[in-house]
Amino acid sequence: MQKGKNINIAIDGYSACGKSTLAQGLARSLRFDYVDSGAMYRAVTLYAIRLYISEENIFDIIPLLKNISIECRWTLQGNLTFLNGEDVTDLIRSPEVQNLVSQISTIPEVRSFLVNQQKQMAKNGNVVMDGRDIGSKVIPDAELKIFMTADMDIRVQRRYNELMSKGILVTKAEIKENLELRDHIDSTREDSPLICPLDAKTLDNSFLSQQDQLSIALQWAHTAISSNSN
Repeated sequence: MQKGKNINIAIDGYSACGKSTLAQGLARSLRFDYVDSGAMYRAVTLYAIRLYISEENIFDIIPLLKNISIECRWTLQGNLTFLNGEDVTDLIRSPEVQNLVSQISTIPEVRSFLVNQQKQMAKNGNVVMDGRDIGSKVIPDAELKIFMTADMDIRVQRRYNELMSKGILVTKAEIKENLELRDHIDSTREDSPLICPLDAKTLDNSFLSQQDQLSIALQWAHTAISSNSN
């Protein structure tokens, strides 16, 4: 698939549902750009942690946003995230970041800071972007919206495997507690809560292989591209 079709694909869903895996697969197959919006929130969270900002003084991050520069680089090897010029791709996946990112992302000023950047990234089309509010807030006019779900036990196992592969030691009980907390925070925050857009296609991938998920999503994408070309 060549560029030039000028559509955007928004993928939303809960943590550890495989959003990034599917989004990257679509971007590679369609030769689109990929934006991991969650990595951007994680980068802000890492910046906050390095300045000893925690839940107790979390709003101290607001005046510091002007000092933060985030760059997402999409390569054939995957997505790279840079914070003020430093490659933090692996660092933003730490348990410390995971435990604070949902709280950081509830701050309206943080969301506005990042949403504005994400809108700019998508303005020329040919972008696959995943997150929590992409189809509802960032690119509500996306030609294809996908909302992903999966059973909790499967999500826990996926996150456990991911962290263990990076040498990060954590128990499944800790992961489940973190996911349940993030689900609650993401779904109940006042600013851009996690919702399934009415015009989104729901994809429960609990028992689907990565290739099966990609095949389904590619069918939807080709339909959206054809409709946009008419």
